[in-house]
Amino acid sequence: MVFSALFGPSPPVLKGKAVTLRAARMSDFREWASLRGASRAFLEPWEPSWAFDELERAPWRQRLSRYGREYAQGAAMSLLIFENQTGRLTGGISMGNIRRGVAQSAQIGYWMGEQHAGKGYMGAAIRLLLEHGFDVMRLNRIEAACIPDNERSIRVLEKAGFRREGLLRSYLRINGAWRDHFLYAITADDYRQAKRG
Repeated sequence: MVFSALFGPSPPVLKGKAVTLRAARMSDFREWASLRGASRAFLEPWEPSWAFDELERAPWRQRLSRYGREYAQGAAMSLLIFENQTGRLTGGISMGNIRRGVAQSAQIGYWMGEQHAGKGYMGAAIRLLLEHGFDVMRLNRIEAACIPDNERSIRVLEKAGFRREGLLRSYLRINGAWRDHFLYAITADDYRQAKRG
């Protein structure tokens, strides 16, 4: 049974006290491109190299199509992060490489617009995604990879209950170079214990 048959034809809207997570729409393009463009120097050190047409409408349309296919196949769920008070877009978060069977695991990735960094939005978004991953999807393990000198990302992961498990050497090609990453993970047992505590 495919993921969409279990959870509907499109990703759910996840609403918390501070932020709401929902799938991107064509109508989000201008706000997304504006935020990403204004945050380029802030984001580029931690992301794959940007394409020459990264912020244009045609690649945005292709991106949304890919997100839809990945969700329908049960492989990934990509969401935008909106601040509840103003409704403004602040960033994005995804759950990818979803594995069922004996694994029951996934990996998360995220980005935050520079003007919204350090305000707690990403921590709130991660908590919402963990709640959905463990309570609704019934995953057993959620992982995240983080470049060792990305102190902001390390802080947000550790605050959300992730534990560092090791070093992945030359793991991902980031900003044109193969970079080592710390592997972080949180298990369903970790999550339930933190909720009880």
